[in-house]
Amino acid sequence: MLNKSTVVSLLALLLCFSAVAQDKKEKRRQKKIAKEIVVDSVIKRDPINPLSPAKAAFYSAVFPGLGQIYNKKYWKVPIVWGAMGTGIYFYTTNNKQFNRYRDAYKRRLAGFADDEFLQLDPNGNVTQERVTTDGLLRAQEFFRKNRDVSLLVTIGIYALNVIDANVDAHLLQYNVDENLSLAPHYKFNELDGRSDTGLTLTFRF
Repeated sequence: MLNKSTVVSLLALLLCFSAVAQDKKEKRRQKKIAKEIVVDSVIKRDPINPLSPAKAAFYSAVFPGLGQIYNKKYWKVPIVWGAMGTGIYFYTTNNKQFNRYRDAYKRRLAGFADDEFLQLDPNGNVTQERVTTDGLLRAQEFFRKNRDVSLLVTIGIYALNVIDANVDAHLLQYNVDENLSLAPHYKFNELDGRSDTGLTLTFRF
């Protein structure tokens, strides 16, 4: 038979094991209660305004460069104004030259000899024809062609200005927050009773 000291020792040992087991079980229960903690690091953006691209295009249509100002792309404004100004300059210059040669050509056909391309003596007689009548006709064709090309280029620049403002407004509102996120996380691992930390990258198609 076991003596009293042995029995007491066995009982004390069993109580110790029971206390340790209860303590571990209590810790696991508390950790299970604690839910996964996720710290979201996604930058919150302003809500999407579906009318913003239309507004930007409208502003650029009313006045070139105004849509770029609306989109806060200020560096594009000098480019738009410079391109538009260059197109308008060449159009007005060629149109002015075309009108000069056309008016002189019309006066010669009407029988007048007083246009700027004729050299006259003090009596009003023609001494030299600096530009012939055929030359006036060729000059009209040349400047009219250049004027039309300048007009088409200016219209193209104007259209690109409107399209650029519209596309920029769309791109500024492109938001991937709902489909792409990067966040650190803390989670209790129930298999080995340890805490796991890591980084979660989520991408939704």
